[in-house]
Order: sequence, then C-alpha cells, then structure tokens
Amino acid sequence: MAQNNGLGARLASSAVFLAVGAGLVLQVRQAMLQEVRQARRVAGAAQSVLLRPLPARIDGLATAAAQLSADRGATVGGDLYEVIATEHGVRVVMGDVRGHGLSAIGTVAAVLGSFREAVHDEAELTGVLARLDRALARHLRDRARAEDTEEFVTVLLLEIAPDGEVHALNCGHPWPYLLSADRAELMAGADPLPPLGVFPLPAELPATPCGRLLPGEALFLHTDGVEDARDGDGRFFPLPAALAEAVRGRPISPHSVLRAVFTQLLRHTGGRPKDDVAILIIRNDRLMRASAAYRGAGTCTIGPPGPAADTPPVVPGP
Repeated sequence: MAQNNGLGARLASSAVFLAVGAGLVLQVRQAMLQEVRQARRVAGAAQSVLLRPLPARIDGLATAAAQLSADRGATVGGDLYEVIATEHGVRVVMGDVRGHGLSAIGTVAAVLGSFREAVHDEAELTGVLARLDRALARHLRDRARAEDTEEFVTVLLLEIAPDGEVHALNCGHPWPYLLSADRAELMAGADPLPPLGVFPLPAELPATPCGRLLPGEALFLHTDGVEDARDGDGRFFPLPAALAEAVRGRPISPHSVLRAVFTQLLRHTGGRPKDDVAILIIRNDRLMRASAAYRGAGTCTIGPPGPAADTPPVVPGP
C-alpha cells in the first residue's frame, strides 16, 4: 500500500502506523507506571523502617507525628523522631541531619538504629546520648572513605518518668513548646550543646530537669524547618501564634494540633517548604495527683524568652 499513489491507500497506511505507534506509547507508559509504583513501594518500606508509625498511645502518653521531605517525590528526608517506652521511662528523640532529602537518609538510619537499642540498655539519658555520638562517629568515618562530606546532627533527647517528670539533653536542637489550656509556651533550658558530629561531648553531661508534664498537657517537638519556613515575602512562619490558635478554646488533641500547624505551614509556604519538616506531639493522658507547683522544679524555664515573647498569640487570616 505504501507504493500505491491512491489517497485511500495512503490514509490506510498512516492509520496502521499511528495504531502501532500508539500501542508502543501505551506499552512504554504502562512500564513507566509500574516502575513508579515499585519505587513508591520501596520508599514506603524504607519509611516504615526509618520513621515507623508511632502507636496512638505509649505508656499512657498520646502521640501524633508527621514529616515532610523537601525533596519532591521523596517520602523520607533528614529529620528523625522516635518514642519508646522503657523500664527507665518513656524516651524520646527528635533530630535533624544537616542538609535534607535523600542524601541524609543513611545518617538518619544510623542515629535511629543506635537510639532504639541504647534506650533499653542505658539507665541514664547521658548514656543514650553517648551511644548516639559514637554511632554517628562510626557512620561518618565510613562515609568519609567513600566521599568528602561534612555532616552533623542536632538532637533533642527527652525522658518522661511515670510521674510526668521530664529530663532533657539538647545538642543544638530547638527546644519544645509546652501546650496547656489556651497557652503555648517555649520550654527553654540551659544553652544547648553543639550538634553531634561537630565537637566531642564534654566529660560532664548532666541531663536538664524540666519539671513535670501534667495530665492533659502536651509537648510540641519540631525541627527547625518549621520555624525557618518562609513565605513569598521572606517572612518566617509564626509558630507560637499558630500553636496558640490550635489550642485556644478546646482540649489539646495531638492530631488536631498536628493538622492545624501543618495546614498553616503549607499555606504560609505556598504548599512546599524548602527544608525537611518534622513535628511530634506528646500529651500526658496519665491519671495522677500533680500540682502546677512542680512546674519550676527543674532548671528549664517555661515561656518564650527574648523576642519570642512579643509574638502576638493570633494567627493571621489566609
């Protein structure tokens, strides 16, 4: 037919070629979709191992957590968190690897793997931090043989005793916020230590006592990608105002606070923060006799020091 000069023959041959071409395109498209689905399954499996879903309740504490990678299409990034009940109390880690996205996943795995073992073996929170520091040092030495890299991790460790007593060790990480009835206040302790991987840990490493987390109160832990998020005009995300709005006039619900802050954050950044973001909320659901007089028992102070105290407790409208 290709050699026939008739119009009908030429049209018929073109239709045959178009049908064959369309079939090939559909076949290639189907193969690509299968590869994408497989990649998502692999990413989901990696995420479930690294940042496995937290139980809704851990030893009388209600939890909610979520993270968002800055790398488009990635499901895990450089932020990490974990909550584990042990015989020494509930122990919590929140961390942030320098950089973001896929390149930080190996470091996240090294830190989380060490934490999940150390929290059961070490009676003191300082021992847990020392184990994390050694694990990170080994990981960085192994990476240095293969590539020239400089990496560090900010880490916040918390220990919540059965009576609600909280102790903390902070290596360069943002302090959490205390959420209570109609209030969101910064839990600020002593000056943080340098991030892990920058300098050796000091010989004396006492954990900071932070008073008690009373029934119904919650801790809001986050990475710096939350407060450092900017809008199109370069303005930082107003986290204290967003938290105040999230707890105003209603009981504290970890999932509701998580949803409210993420909604505000995505609206502020136009749908995509430029750094990895992780949020973890822990509410004390235990029944115990406690008094607000315990609040100042430790060396942590409650309330936003410095300029943060001037932040208006209202979230601007969209």
